[in-house]
Amino acid sequence: MRRVAIIGGGISGLSAAYYLSRLGAASTLIERQRRLGGVIQTERVRGCLVENGPDSFLAQKPWALELIRQLGLESEVIGSNDHLRVTYVLRRGRLVALPDGLMLVAPTRIAPVLTSGLLSWRSKLRLTLELLRKPPASQPPDQSVADFLAEHYGQEAVDYIAEPLLAGVYGGDVKRLSAASVLPQFLALERTYGSLTRGMLALRRKGLRRSGPLFQTLRDGLGRLVEALAAATRATVELLGGEAEAIERRGEGYAVRLQGQWLEANQVVLACPAWEAARLLEGVDREVSELLASVPYTSSITVSLGYRVEALNRPLKGFGFLVPQRERRALAACTWVGNKFPHRVPAGMALLRCFLLNEALLEQDDASLVALVREDLTRIMGLKAAPEFARVARWPRSMAQYTVGHRERLDRLRARLRNLPGLHPVGNAYEGVGVPDCVRLGREAAQAIAAALE
Repeated sequence: MRRVAIIGGGISGLSAAYYLSRLGAASTLIERQRRLGGVIQTERVRGCLVENGPDSFLAQKPWALELIRQLGLESEVIGSNDHLRVTYVLRRGRLVALPDGLMLVAPTRIAPVLTSGLLSWRSKLRLTLELLRKPPASQPPDQSVADFLAEHYGQEAVDYIAEPLLAGVYGGDVKRLSAASVLPQFLALERTYGSLTRGMLALRRKGLRRSGPLFQTLRDGLGRLVEALAAATRATVELLGGEAEAIERRGEGYAVRLQGQWLEANQVVLACPAWEAARLLEGVDREVSELLASVPYTSSITVSLGYRVEALNRPLKGFGFLVPQRERRALAACTWVGNKFPHRVPAGMALLRCFLLNEALLEQDDASLVALVREDLTRIMGLKAAPEFARVARWPRSMAQYTVGHRERLDRLRARLRNLPGLHPVGNAYEGVGVPDCVRLGREAAQAIAAALE
C-alpha cells in the first residue's frame, strides 16, 4: 500500500496535506490534540478577535499569501495599519519610540536615529562610524547575533533594539542565536559593503524596499486559514486522533505506531517539533535522532486582556511596546491590537496582547499570570483598571532556537536523511520560524513525495 503519513496537524502538516491533495496524493494525518492548527488558535471574546498564538505573518515572504490565494481567501486578507506603526521600548521606566526607518538595528534613515532618545550619544556616534566599515577579508565563522551586531553598532544598540525585537520572534537569547541563520541578509550586506548601514542605504537607493504593509493576516484571524485547509483536504486526508508513539523501518518504507497499532507508510512527514521527531526516530537512526534533539526550544505565554476604552488612563498610540531583557520582569512585549490591525476590536473596547517568555511561569495558574501582567502594565503604562476579560495560552517548548552552528547542524541532518528516503522533517526548527516558512517547507515536502510516488 502506498501511503503518506503526516505526523502533526499544525500549519506545516496541514500545508503538506493540502499540497499533496493538489498533486493528486491522499494522506493520513495524525494529530494528538482535539483540534488542528498547532500554535494557531483564534477565538472571539466579547466581540474582540483574540489570537492566542501568532497574529500575522511577514508580507515580504510570499508563501503564506500564495496558499491563501489558492484557498480562495484573498479577499479576506488585511494588512497592518502601518500609518499608525510606532513601537516603543522601555528604557529606565519610560516608553521611548524606536527610531523610524530601522531594519532591526541597521538604519535606512540616519536623522531619526540621531534625534532618538533611545540611545546615548556614544551609541549614536558608534552607529554613524559604522558607515566606515569595510568588507571582511574572509568569511568569518558563525557567531552569535549579539556579537555580530555589537561589533557593528555597540552593546547598547543590541540591548535596547536588537534583543527586544528578536525576543518577540524567536523567544531566545541573542547571545546564543546564530547570526548566519537568523540574519543571513545582514551577513550578505557585510560581505558586499562592510557597513550594514551603507548596505541598507544602497538597497534603498536601488528601490529594493518593501512596499505595502509590513504584516498581513486574515480578517477573521489565522484560525480561518486552518479551517480552510481542513475543509479543502477533507476528501483526501484521513484524520486520525492520537499520539504517534514510535517509527520503525519496514522494508523500503516505515511504520508508525499509533495507540499500539502499526500504520505502514512509504513516506512520512514529521510535522512536529524537532524534539518530538527525535523521540520517534530513536529506533530508525540514532544520529538523525540526536541531531533533531540538539535543536533547543523555549516556551512562551500569551495573555490577552480586554478593557473598556474609558478604563484606560492614556490613549493608545502605536502598535505597542517591547521590554528589553535588562528591564524585564514578567512582560516581554505588549501589542495594542486595535491599532495594529483593523477588524479586531469593536468600538469602545481595547485589547492588549501580552507576551511572556519566562519558562518558570508555565506552572502558574491563569489568575497568577494575569496578576503578574497587570503589575507590569501598571508599572509601564500606569494602567490600574481591571480587565473586562482575560485569556491565557501556554506554549511549552514551541519556539525553536537557531543557535550558533545551526546551519552546520542542518547540513549534517540533510546528509544523513539522504540515507533515509521517505522521511521529511518540516516545521519551525529548520529554515524559518514564521507561518510563511512553515507553509513553504510543507509544500516542498509534498512536492518531493509526489515525485517519489510517480
